[in-house]
Amino acid sequence: MAHPSQLGFQDAASPVMEELLHFHDHALMVVILISSLVFYIIIAMVSTKLTNKYILDSQEIEIIWTILPAVILILIALPSLRILYLMDEINDPHLTIKAMGHQWYWSYEYTDYEDLGFDAYMVPTQDLLPGQFRLLETDHRVVVPVESPIRVMVSAEDVLHSWAVPALGVKLDAVPGRLNQTAFLTSRPGVFYGQCSEICGANHSFMPIVVEAVPLEHFENWSSLMLEDA
Repeated sequence: MAHPSQLGFQDAASPVMEELLHFHDHALMVVILISSLVFYIIIAMVSTKLTNKYILDSQEIEIIWTILPAVILILIALPSLRILYLMDEINDPHLTIKAMGHQWYWSYEYTDYEDLGFDAYMVPTQDLLPGQFRLLETDHRVVVPVESPIRVMVSAEDVLHSWAVPALGVKLDAVPGRLNQTAFLTSRPGVFYGQCSEICGANHSFMPIVVEAVPLEHFENWSSLMLEDA
């Protein structure tokens, strides 16, 4: 969950998000090293007389500043491509959820069940209970079993939307007429908040997403109650 004065990412709640955090730290270290080198060169050029206006070219220096950036880009690209393929992997999901974006709410369908689906609207500020978050709480949560691979299929009925839950490392565009899919696995129980991340109209800010990861037996009880109420 985000908090005031936060500078970094939310705590990872899935293996993919943990990989993304590691890659962020890796890329940030590369940026810091490059920035430090450039800063040192600038200071050295200004404060010393280690310059020679009679040198017109240097093959050695040109080779170095051609090869070094290429090596740095490779060091960034390889882990990035690895994570990209990890995010696209969908291996034997235990549960499939279809999320449909509307102006301005989400509807969900658990496709492995006969008749398990619901619409999720944002809870108005005046109806919030103590401990609930303004502009982030929904009247129905997406309940999933913890430590189980979940496939999410996302589309939209009207305009472009985006289904995003930062703590899970999930962000998928919802495009009318197109069905996109992704997968995630929650590594711990908890409640994880997200929002529509594509500007979709006047009430774009009022399309929260709430994913609740619970033990398998709790999920089975929840699904049974939902099916009885359907």
